[in-house]
Amino acid sequence: MKRPRLAVAVAVTGLALTGGLTACGSSSSDSSDSSSSSSGGGGKVGEVTIGASLPLTGDLADYGPPGEKAANLAIAEIKKAGGQVKLETADNETTPQGAVQAARELLAKNANCISGAWASTDTIPTARSVTIPEGIPLISPSSTSSDITKLDDNGTVYRTSPTDNIQGPALADLIEKSIGGAKGKTVNVGARDDAYGAGFVDFFTKAWEDKGGKIGASVLYDPTQPSYDSEAQQIVAGNPDAFVIVDFPETFVKVGPALQRTGKWDSTKTFITDGLADDTLVADHADLMKGVRGTAPGTPEEGAASKAFDKAYTAAAPKDVGRQTFDAQTFDSVVLCYLAAVAAGSTDGADMAAQLQDVSGPGGKKYPWTDLSGAVKALENGQDIDYVGAAGELDFDDNGDPSVGTYDELQVKGGALESTGQIQASSVSG
Repeated sequence: MKRPRLAVAVAVTGLALTGGLTACGSSSSDSSDSSSSSSGGGGKVGEVTIGASLPLTGDLADYGPPGEKAANLAIAEIKKAGGQVKLETADNETTPQGAVQAARELLAKNANCISGAWASTDTIPTARSVTIPEGIPLISPSSTSSDITKLDDNGTVYRTSPTDNIQGPALADLIEKSIGGAKGKTVNVGARDDAYGAGFVDFFTKAWEDKGGKIGASVLYDPTQPSYDSEAQQIVAGNPDAFVIVDFPETFVKVGPALQRTGKWDSTKTFITDGLADDTLVADHADLMKGVRGTAPGTPEEGAASKAFDKAYTAAAPKDVGRQTFDAQTFDSVVLCYLAAVAAGSTDGADMAAQLQDVSGPGGKKYPWTDLSGAVKALENGQDIDYVGAAGELDFDDNGDPSVGTYDELQVKGGALESTGQIQASSVSG
């Protein structure tokens, strides 16, 4: 299956630089509605304001416009289902400081729930500094670090993208299959030195060694460095059977050329993770990405809800913004914010957060996103539901992490990322 190309587009967001935080994120229009202050049992709610913290600039800027399109599509679908909902957006700049400021701006606009941030190093300070103290649900569509699992978050932090303890073994499975086994085979690893990169390396290393493989060089580098010639020499040391690179596009366009300059790096022996599963990177830097393989969160190819999302996204405006990694997860994060409010019969953050696990997991009737009106009606009647999203099943565990995940096996062919298969994975300890 060929992955749709991301057409480069300029996203314009109205960003009001306002200060202050609301006590619980409830909109003023709901404050006088008694049905919005009840806890649990479902019921009618007033307008729900959902904030989207998007990487419209910075290292993950290629993912921002598709994420914004997905969030707007979710809002449109909620309104079709009869929901009263409003979306506020802010650019998190793919930096910790920018993400914290974006969250504060969104709460100042009365956001009851936030979709975002994206990079794990941005989501962690956002949660610690803003959403946890304020009791606001935060659902990241793309942060995968295990450090988020460990947050003392009072049950307010969730993710719609499967975590690195699932993707690390999934990537190890792909490499084992691709190079003819793992036993005795050496993999050299290069990764950005942050919560995402360092954490992923730990899970991949354990999975690869459990298969009987070896880790040669394991190099963590500062993503803010101006050059990476020294690190590149370390990454290519010896004669490894494969390379793993864990990075974001803006850094890799400096790391990649340094690897090429060594004369010892082979892109066709290189495997990447979700942070580099970027169609624009592939199109703009074909020499760096030729033959690269890897894994990234996907959507079940046989799932009716996922197929319907692909069709709806393609038809939605702006049409020059194509599918990208994490757009389905963004859509689900926004929808879940709303469903949690309906399930709680409340726009209070703590009430909403307490419903997310039940809404997303087994125990109730399955409702795909294509039947949001049915899901809303069931929740208003106090019934339990199991939401099936654009990204498939979620089944949040007690830590707010998806307990199941679908990964695309990717390879760069003909100047584009293509899915060559899928891996269905579930949570493992490690």
